[in-house]
Amino acid sequence: MTRTAAFFDLDRTLIRGSANFPLAVAAFRAGYVPPRDLLRDAVQAVAFVLRGADDARSAALRERILRAVAGHRSEDVIALGSRIVPGLTAAVLPEARAALDRHAAAGHDRIIVSASPVELVSALADALGLEAAVGTRSEIVEGRYTGRLAGPFCYGQGKVAEITRLAAERGYDLAASTAYSDAVSDLPFLEAVGHPVAVNPDRELRAVAGTRGWQVLEVAGPRIARRRTRLLPA
Repeated sequence: MTRTAAFFDLDRTLIRGSANFPLAVAAFRAGYVPPRDLLRDAVQAVAFVLRGADDARSAALRERILRAVAGHRSEDVIALGSRIVPGLTAAVLPEARAALDRHAAAGHDRIIVSASPVELVSALADALGLEAAVGTRSEIVEGRYTGRLAGPFCYGQGKVAEITRLAAERGYDLAASTAYSDAVSDLPFLEAVGHPVAVNPDRELRAVAGTRGWQVLEVAGPRIARRRTRLLPA
């Protein structure tokens, strides 16, 4: 029996900015990262809100996260992420919550798909009452992070690999499923499902969505205005 899923990118899709900046602040306060890295992350957070992600910034963020957690106990890093989850839960955009509720009413599993650490996105998914989350997995040996990846970086084609794996495990029909994202870097992710939705898309994704007739949700100020009224596929 096949099942249907709704896959949600996190940054600039479920929430307005980046989940990794509050994580960086928490890591700084815990002594995991030096001030210069926090300052760099602050600058990148502003750029992300204004322009979205790109390959170079995403790769640099991955390396900083891996470097920051290396040598630390997994339970301590999990606790660190859990501290910021209430703030992220409160930051979920109203229309994103509405989309989550509509998919729940339709009987769809709701899954966060993010380049952020899987520990963080899993805790957020639990707090929101969602069915699952996939994120970037770091290698753990004898209870401590090694500073290496334990799977694909959950970005670009890495997101496709993760949702394909999850679909095989849970029996999701990707052709009947929906994916939400804001950035052209997630084009492979959006193309992997039958019902892609561009949320406050960057210029490149907006062009693709317009050419292909994809649904577009516009984020403007504190509220999301819907360009098209139907959030769920017929």
